Amino acid sequence: MTTILPIVGNTIGDEQTVATSPFKRRVTRRVDVGSIPVGGNAPISVQTMTKTKTSDIDATVAQINRCEETGVDIIRVTVNDKEAAEAMHEIVKQTNVPIVADIHFNHVFALEAIRANVAKVRINPGNIGKIDRIHQVLGAAKEKNIPIRIGVNSGSLEEDILDKFGYPTPEALYESAMRHAQICEDFGFTDVIISVKSTDVRLMIEAYRLIAQRTDYPLHLGVTEAGTTRVGTIKSSVGIGTLLAEGIGDTIRVSLTDQPEKEVEIGKDILRSLGLASRNVELIACPTCGRLEVDLFGIMEQLENALGQMKKPVKVAVLGCVVNGPGEASEADIGVAAGKGVAILYRKGKIVRRVKEEEIVQAVIDEVMNFQPEEGDIKTKISV
Repeated sequence: MTTILPIVGNTIGDEQTVATSPFKRRVTRRVDVGSIPVGGNAPISVQTMTKTKTSDIDATVAQINRCEETGVDIIRVTVNDKEAAEAMHEIVKQTNVPIVADIHFNHVFALEAIRANVAKVRINPGNIGKIDRIHQVLGAAKEKNIPIRIGVNSGSLEEDILDKFGYPTPEALYESAMRHAQICEDFGFTDVIISVKSTDVRLMIEAYRLIAQRTDYPLHLGVTEAGTTRVGTIKSSVGIGTLLAEGIGDTIRVSLTDQPEKEVEIGKDILRSLGLASRNVELIACPTCGRLEVDLFGIMEQLENALGQMKKPVKVAVLGCVVNGPGEASEADIGVAAGKGVAILYRKGKIVRRVKEEEIVQAVIDEVMNFQPEEGDIKTKISV
């Protein structure tokens, strides 16, 4: 049976994650997705989903490899037809990232994906069919120690649950997820991760809260079909960020009408903004106003391209005026307060030297490369 647990104190996460996060983490069981642990004492992982035709093996593998370079932890691949199911064998062989097979309607495709040694299977119980089909998938997955994600969406709830509640509600999503989690538990299958997604951010938040309060399942967070990059980023940041700030969530996916690499980047940014991912350069800049006296937009674009993915816990602040600039720049590890074509460069609050506007980018890059964080910085810094 499912273990019922309250949200408790800051006992989850590896040393680095706990040290850098101001939030209490919810206690969950641990489920291994290939080489990536989810829940338990594991850091929060970032997922995305391929957007190629799965049967196009070369294109799919290439996209997975690009996502790996961006820093994805787990990647989902749709298995929507016979050709896609057969392609999974080569896709798994040719990639390093744990692959999740996304299954709708046909359990046979799930069985083929399991034979291909995927790292996890995602099924939507509302459309997978009869219980004996679910049992076939569970049996095959259990034999190979492959976990299952029960993926419930507000748009595909079972008819009897919709009849009971009238429309998708947090309780309806919860009941659907628990119905199928219980099938797994009764079968003796416990390597289960749950998601209860919705396009409605408020509905999504409340549904996850219910599961978090009442069970110890690891949770995969996401706002489904979030939209274009701008709108989807906002909705995902609000929904996922709210739950993470409450200590809820073990792995996340930002769903965008954009390339999967962009989903990974924004997912990582959400974690960094909450101090749940560290060891990356944090870049801060003022929003600019009429007092701006340097090309801050160009400067930040160059710095982001050069340093945005660098795994080093350094906080860099670049301010474009003399009003707030000196104070805020001096509070960062490396700071720049610019005005009238020149800037003051700070290191740990102390003035280093003056630089010309055209020298700012290289000066900051040099400072970051040479910066040596103290042990306390690594434990307390909240990176963006």
